[in-house]
Amino acid sequence: MAEEQQSPPRREIVTGVPRGTRRRPPAHTPARSEISEQTTLGATYVRALMRSQLRAGLWALGALALLVGALPLVFVLPGTGSGPLVWVALGLLVYPVMWLIARWYVTRAERNEADFTGLVTDPAEAPGAQRPA
Repeated sequence: MAEEQQSPPRREIVTGVPRGTRRRPPAHTPARSEISEQTTLGATYVRALMRSQLRAGLWALGALALLVGALPLVFVLPGTGSGPLVWVALGLLVYPVMWLIARWYVTRAERNEADFTGLVTDPAEAPGAQRPA
């Protein structure tokens, strides 16, 4: 058997702009222009944001009404009376509950707005997008 001389594999160098940095025209009209031009699609986007914000607000209001609004009914129960437990509940326990509900609402509203912003902005113009130097 004769040994055949094998040449090392040939290396190829690819030159050009990396795929992620190329700017392609959007396949559709960006949603931001739909909103600014007040088209039906833009109105639908805005209505969806308003609906999600309203839904979050109604959930927060419902939770507040159930948790804090039910306290007078608990105080009417026999055995609770008007002792220090009532004043502790009204003076100390209600405020952390209200704070937690408010904190949840603010977080949810910010998430709704971030989702909406992500929907209407062009990915190349996003704040975290890397721009070529």
